[in-house]
Amino acid sequence: MPEPLHHIAHFDLDSFFVSVEIRNNPSLKGKPVLVGGYERGVVAACSYEARKFGIHSAMPMKKAMQLCPQAIVTSASRDQYSKYSRWVTEIIASKVPLFEKASIDEFYIDLTGMDKFFGASKYAKELRQLIIDETGLPISCGLASARFISKMATNEAKPNGFLEIPHGKEIEFLWPLGIEKINGVGKQTEQQLKNYGIYTIEDIAKTPLELLERYVGKWGESLWRKSQGIGSTEIVTDWEQKSMSHENTFDADYTDIKFLHSELVRLTEKTAYSLREDEKMAGCVTVKIRYSDFETTSRQETVNYTALDDVLMAKVKDLFNKSYQKGRPVRLLGVRFSQLIPITLQMSLFENSAEKLNLYKAVDDIKERFGSKSVTKAVVIKNKPESDE
Repeated sequence: MPEPLHHIAHFDLDSFFVSVEIRNNPSLKGKPVLVGGYERGVVAACSYEARKFGIHSAMPMKKAMQLCPQAIVTSASRDQYSKYSRWVTEIIASKVPLFEKASIDEFYIDLTGMDKFFGASKYAKELRQLIIDETGLPISCGLASARFISKMATNEAKPNGFLEIPHGKEIEFLWPLGIEKINGVGKQTEQQLKNYGIYTIEDIAKTPLELLERYVGKWGESLWRKSQGIGSTEIVTDWEQKSMSHENTFDADYTDIKFLHSELVRLTEKTAYSLREDEKMAGCVTVKIRYSDFETTSRQETVNYTALDDVLMAKVKDLFNKSYQKGRPVRLLGVRFSQLIPITLQMSLFENSAEKLNLYKAVDDIKERFGSKSVTKAVVIKNKPESDE
């Protein structure tokens, strides 16, 4: 029996942070809007009107304001970005069986088989329109036979558009595009290829594989396959079930709040380190408490997607304080982070988050080089026993 034709849709919320700001403040529509902080800040996101002035993400805010003095800088709705992301996720989850949340504003959906019933193209268009109607946010969509092609189609469809690459038309779509359009081709690889006269995807396709591998190493084979329209159709559906956790069973039972809090700090710090090591952010926090009589309780709450110790720690302590029965001896504490998504450039660029994230990553590097106990928070009490499970 022949393998069914794959239909992979890629949905991307256009200028997501800016779009949320505009939805909550319609007077910003049609204006050059920058999301980020003023002093020592960088541009986390910018509207299409701002891009016309040469402004882009990660640009120092000071330079952006020089390029466009009339730009409006805001991050008034920053606490709602995660809320809107979850809203879109819930809409998609209610309409399709297989989808992957690739980042806070990006989704892959497997519509294979839909052509027998509704038509994959029709279904993707209707789902896109439903998201726009319900949330008021612009979203672009690409539909193709492979993940990377659907993502490239989305990029060509922006802003707020839809583009389908029909089966058999992959090469027709890909070959005229510049090599920089391939996701993952950075400035260095782009320049390396251009040094050898390779400017378009067609140029890649017509370059012998052994030469490509000589030019850019192992990356050469992947580039060549993509130039032929060959790519993965895999949708990672267990992203929401994945989690990171640490717990500690004590050698004695404790009621000392100071010690229990210090242990929560240690467990949070350790789990957040694992998060950043895996380049992930968490959207849900769970605290587990096991009492001396083995009764176990757990409490969880969603948070704005983050990988920052202090934000996660505040939520962990809050959950513990809501759950703990004062005076009751505790034999185990656990901390778990779930609803994991990749850290995006934009999420790490806010003025107060960027510096913290860089600080935590610097501490992570020290731990990696000299051992996990080389740097600890001052609050962590060292004279109590610990035995991680």
